[in-house]
This record gives sequence, C-alpha cells and structure tokens, in this order.
Amino acid sequence: MNLRRIIGCLVVFFTLAACANTSKDANSLLWEISGNGLKAPSYLFGTHHLIPLSFLDSIAGLEGAFEATEQTVGELDMSQMNEMQMKIMGAAIMPNEYNYQTLISETDFQLLDKTLKENVGIGLEQLGRMKPAMLSNLISITLYQKYYPGVSGEKSIDQHFQDEALKRSRGVKPLETAEEQIYTLLGSQTIERQAEMLACMINHPEMLKEQMDKLQTAYLAQDLNALNTLYQEELPDDPCPSTQEEKDVINKNRNTQWLKVLPGIMQEKSSFIAVGCLHLVGEDGLIEGLRKAGYKVEAVTR
Repeated sequence: MNLRRIIGCLVVFFTLAACANTSKDANSLLWEISGNGLKAPSYLFGTHHLIPLSFLDSIAGLEGAFEATEQTVGELDMSQMNEMQMKIMGAAIMPNEYNYQTLISETDFQLLDKTLKENVGIGLEQLGRMKPAMLSNLISITLYQKYYPGVSGEKSIDQHFQDEALKRSRGVKPLETAEEQIYTLLGSQTIERQAEMLACMINHPEMLKEQMDKLQTAYLAQDLNALNTLYQEELPDDPCPSTQEEKDVINKNRNTQWLKVLPGIMQEKSSFIAVGCLHLVGEDGLIEGLRKAGYKVEAVTR
C-alpha cells in the first residue's frame, strides 16, 4: 500500500476508537447549541472518521442543521492535508539513539516485521526509523481497511463537511493546529511507552478487531450508551490498558482548549461543529462543557 496514502488516512484516524456518551442524554450524534447570547443556534456533530458518507442519510435533522449554519468547524483544516502529511513524516522519525532491536524483544521484533510486511507491504528494513506510535497507527489503519473494505479510500465525514462548506462559500475554522494534533498522535508518550504499546498490540490482534467491531456496530446504530460503555469500561483481562493520563491527552485536555475558543466562534457566526464523537460526551466532554458555560444543548432527534 502507498505509504503517503496511509499517512493521509492517519491524519483523521487516531480518534477512530474514541467515542463515548454522557450518561442520561438522548441517543443522538447531532446536538443543537443555543442561548447564552447566541444570535442563532449552532450545531455539534460527533463523527467517526472512517464511516461511509452514506451513513449521514440516516441522521435525523442533519441536512437542515448544516444548511442553517454559516461556517463549519473541525478539529483541523482539512485543506491543509498535504502540508500536514509532510509534518507528520518529519515528526514520525525516531531519535537516533533508539532502535527496535533494543526497544523490544527479538521475538517481538520478528513479529513486528512480519505484521508490517503482511499488512503495510513493507517491513522494518524500510520502516525501522519510524516511531512506534506511527507504526501502531499504520497497522491499525491497514487492518481497519482490511476488515471494512467498503470504506477504504472513501472521503471521511470530516472532509465531507468542510468540502460542502467551501462549495457554499462558507468559512472553515480549525480547533487546533497540525502541530498540536501531531503531538497528541506521536509525541505525548515516551518512545519506550510507545514501543510497549506497539508490542502489546501486535501480540493481541484479536483485541483490536473486537474493539473495531464493537465501535462500528454501536456508531452505526447511533447507540451512544454502547459507545460510552465501550470507552469507559476497564476490561480486567486487557493486556494493553491506557493510563488515565494517556486518555486525557486524547480527549479531556483537548476539550478544555476547544471550550475556550468555541464561544467566540459561535458568537461570530452560527457554526456546524464536526469533531470525533469522543469529544462530545462525558463529564469532560463538549456537551457538558457548553452547558456549564451557560448554553442550552439539546439532542436533535427529528
């Protein structure tokens, strides 16, 4: 598989497994934001970055919500993808003092090389200077495309909304910079911790498939309670658990920063805000954060 194409997928992939729900709200991926001085409502939509665009037809009220807004807001400005791909390539290189022969066992080294060749098409001879976090994501992307070939190569939902906004001569605003997202993706863990998680993943591929299946089923059903359970539950036999700090880097910390800028964005123009569904929900999510800031946030169900 073409490595440049994989890296393009990587830009919108790392929140793929990050979907959860607030405890008592209606099951909906689309939320109306009003009050607190807003001249017109804005809308918040939870995306799954590798779901086919045809799924959008099943979201009640989505077309009307999008057409009623004046600008689109996303995690990133997707028009800058080529530039971000180049930045990812630079940030993905492992410091010279590290190598896989010393980071992981010989058995895991051979398994990693075999896994890469089987799924990415090239092995450690070509990819051995890439950070473990990069290899983890490359493997995850190619496995996802293998398990769900119907969505491989299709435009992401995030890209779709931004393209549609530009067709209507509307602005597109990003919530974070490429550098901030690259840090989350490739720089927030030590190289040693990245290697530990990579080794664990390749030794337990069945768990990745199980998580992908559960996420796919729950999201397509718009079953936010199931998504919440999937994110929140700590499996007693999970061989690769994330720490709370690692979860916060992906979700809570970014939500906190976004909640600082969203009020000004929505006050300026009514906005269609499309971000990974993890960011909507929970005590630290955007829904609760906006409510605490004085906004009325209601599920759109028709």
